[in-house]
Amino acid sequence: MKLDKNSYGSVALIYFCCAAVVAAMFLLVKVDWLDWTLAGIAIWISLWQTKFFLVPNRNVTIGDKNVLSVADGRVIIIDQEYEGEYLKRDCIKVAVYMNFFDFHANFWPVKGTVTYYKYHPGKHILAFNPKTSQDNEHTCTAVKTPDGQEIFFKQIAGGFARRIVNYAKPGLPVEAGAQCGIIKFGSRIDIYLPLDVKISVNKGDLVRACESVIATL
Repeated sequence: MKLDKNSYGSVALIYFCCAAVVAAMFLLVKVDWLDWTLAGIAIWISLWQTKFFLVPNRNVTIGDKNVLSVADGRVIIIDQEYEGEYLKRDCIKVAVYMNFFDFHANFWPVKGTVTYYKYHPGKHILAFNPKTSQDNEHTCTAVKTPDGQEIFFKQIAGGFARRIVNYAKPGLPVEAGAQCGIIKFGSRIDIYLPLDVKISVNKGDLVRACESVIATL
């Protein structure tokens, strides 16, 4: 397990803010039980927030036809929806919501080549709201598998997220289970799949990036 390479500054800021609050309490309040209680809370917050930016070690579920989960979280949507930005066809959409206690690193769902990437600025509605797919800040990425099928997914910022990191660029070869980016704080992933896939999850399921198979092509 390692810290995401784009998150050193975020983690340092969190530790600095917690340390500054605790130092101010010790200098100004000088109530031992209150000072030490706050110090304990600050340490817990620092460690908890650090987890957001860790890249976990995972055993990738191997399979040329597998579509792996891009993120840790809970499946909140499985539905047919028209994808109008790039694929321009009806798809099966599977949405995974990441809460405050999930790792927030994201991983490529399939092996292939990036065929499309675009960043969209937007709002910061809570990520479990269906409107976030279009209205919130998000990125859109498509990957073409070796057999010619394209998987499209969105990284969607949530109510607290203020930065999405994505390593995609058209023409980039990618491996299933390798890190593709990170969404800082609460967020969601929408995956758009061909209509003839075999869905392997149900609404409400907890999934793990790299290990959970969302669907079989």
